[in-house]
Amino acid sequence: MASPHQLQTALPQLSVFLAVARHRSFTGAARELGVSTSAVSHSVRQLEELLRVVLLQRTTRAVTPTDAGARLLENASAPVKLALEALASANAKAGDIVGRVKLSISQGAVPHVLEPVVPVFRQRYPQVSLEVVVEERAAIDFVAEGYDAAFQVTEVIARDMGRVRLTEPFKFFVVGSPAYLAKHGTPRKPEDLLQHECITFRWPTGNALYAWELERGRRKWRVPVRGGLVTNHLQSYISMAEAGLGLAYTADMTIKDQLADGRLVAVLPAYAPTEPGLFLCYPSHAQRSPALRLFIETTKEVLRLK
Repeated sequence: MASPHQLQTALPQLSVFLAVARHRSFTGAARELGVSTSAVSHSVRQLEELLRVVLLQRTTRAVTPTDAGARLLENASAPVKLALEALASANAKAGDIVGRVKLSISQGAVPHVLEPVVPVFRQRYPQVSLEVVVEERAAIDFVAEGYDAAFQVTEVIARDMGRVRLTEPFKFFVVGSPAYLAKHGTPRKPEDLLQHECITFRWPTGNALYAWELERGRRKWRVPVRGGLVTNHLQSYISMAEAGLGLAYTADMTIKDQLADGRLVAVLPAYAPTEPGLFLCYPSHAQRSPALRLFIETTKEVLRLK
């Protein structure tokens, strides 16, 4: 068993291990840390020898944490991140706020919440770096992937997450262009969608096509629509619908202008489901860094949230 002194001197190796575990790659960790891959491998091996336990399973295709490695990743990620930010803060000029915030956000939320907030935040806190990952995710492993916060809808937020409301409730509409509806007719009930050309959206994770969810009163439908066009890019998805290539299904806030000027028309509006809103969420059990607290405060101020 390693002595307390030996464990204290292992903090550099621990930091390297956490980078490898997040990236699931020695090369990715080396790129982040600005060192050689061999140096990263040596540091992890030193830590494993000190702890007398295998932390990573290494194959030619993947690097994955063992059970012991996963526990270390979960327990050490937040404290080490805070310690590094404390060191950076001590090294900064008096009054400067330093640190790093990594965010996940869906394509549709970018113009409504992120674009107004980032310029203000960067102007106020230039020493804080922001990493923004635009992706469509059903779930995020905050610890394993190194995220500080994510912009998500209520249905995908775990109960143990802290959250800040960013938008009012919004609806998901089935929409089509006037030209498409004139040529193919307007669906009158959810089952009619199976007879229409529907532009489908593929989730990057799981390779599944997105089923359209409709509701009226207590009854709900999950319609497995299909068509000849598939994409995972929201703007292309909307543009295809505008061009009359098929029906689409998306949040009303992403097509507000198109609905207002008639480029798109909502169909089956009585069946449009309502989402409680978009939220900024973060692990509530973890101590939030000063940089994340400032980002949350700035977001609330810019979007005039209570």
